[in-house]
Amino acid sequence: MSKLPLTGITVVEVGANLAGPFAAEILSHLGADVIKIERPSGDDARKWGDPVKDGAGSSFHAINMNKKSVVVDLKDAGQLTWLKDLIASADVLVQNMRPGTMEEFGIGPAEMRARNPKLVYCSVWAFGATGAMRLNPGYEPMVQAFAGLMMLQANAPSRIGTQVLDHGTGMWAAMGCLAGLFRRAQTGEGCVVDTSLFETALGWLTIPGGQYLCNGSLPERHATGSARLIPFQAFETKNGPVVIAAGNDRLFAKVAQGLGHPEWATDPRFARNADRQANRELIVGLIQEVLLTKTKGEWVDIFSALDVPCGPIHKVEEALAHPQTEATGMLQEVPGLGLKLLSLPIKLDGERPKPRAMAPKLGEHTAQMMRAKAAE
Repeated sequence: MSKLPLTGITVVEVGANLAGPFAAEILSHLGADVIKIERPSGDDARKWGDPVKDGAGSSFHAINMNKKSVVVDLKDAGQLTWLKDLIASADVLVQNMRPGTMEEFGIGPAEMRARNPKLVYCSVWAFGATGAMRLNPGYEPMVQAFAGLMMLQANAPSRIGTQVLDHGTGMWAAMGCLAGLFRRAQTGEGCVVDTSLFETALGWLTIPGGQYLCNGSLPERHATGSARLIPFQAFETKNGPVVIAAGNDRLFAKVAQGLGHPEWATDPRFARNADRQANRELIVGLIQEVLLTKTKGEWVDIFSALDVPCGPIHKVEEALAHPQTEATGMLQEVPGLGLKLLSLPIKLDGERPKPRAMAPKLGEHTAQMMRAKAAE
């Protein structure tokens, strides 16, 4: 790719952990020059997991590629002044500091946009920019619980197994920054972008929340299935489970054909999805009984030939090693790290943006950046 779309855009990242840095990581993959401001002790995420390189763990390396690391002690007046000047000359600021910290040091949105009206100032919160809980801290599992997401999991409340709120909020923040840059290109004015883990969690409740708000009914919990569609879940086979997802009556007819029971497609108990819902236990039991007669590989072949969405439940290592993962190009070699990591899930003109540099050492670019700013 000759030129990435955000080439020439300078992003200052002030924060730590996941959501804010992930937003800046997305912008960096799209070509932005990201300057990561770290406290003298470094981003907490550097210590998450076993060290991979330069004392930093896998979590840090996964979401801090392409960045420059500059150490700034906000309590040092000279360094704080340097940071204010840097932000005033930047295009985008992404921050997820403890609520109130940026204002305390005079680098809040009002102060910085007064100095630079073109600045897109993005804040990532735990519970949002308004309300009684505005200043409350929060981490992924606590907000998952607070927002009701854990109550949707299987047969008992449990945490969703990946950082859906940190990553989701990072995505919303990046989209907000892109929208701000687009508006700036039209009007010459930047803007203030606010998002939070809690708002992201509520966003994930769009379907079950809409169901409750429309008719007062609460979603049923299913380990792998759906409250609305049948069959749309995992079933056991001779050698392990497969997921069959028949999202409409036409696909159910193909499932019935593949199972050797085409008559189910016209049976008044099963023909329509509403009928299958009324007879869920019966039809699921019948399907399960047939599926136990073959292996998961055999069933995947049978249903794939019929264009029925069907696949095994992979372990993480199986998913990463799958030929389709290789074909997508999602695993990219990280320069300097000697490893492949997951990259941006976007292609531009058929090409995925490649990592340009591994995650920086703590303070690796401090002297360079401060000299360059002083010379301006």
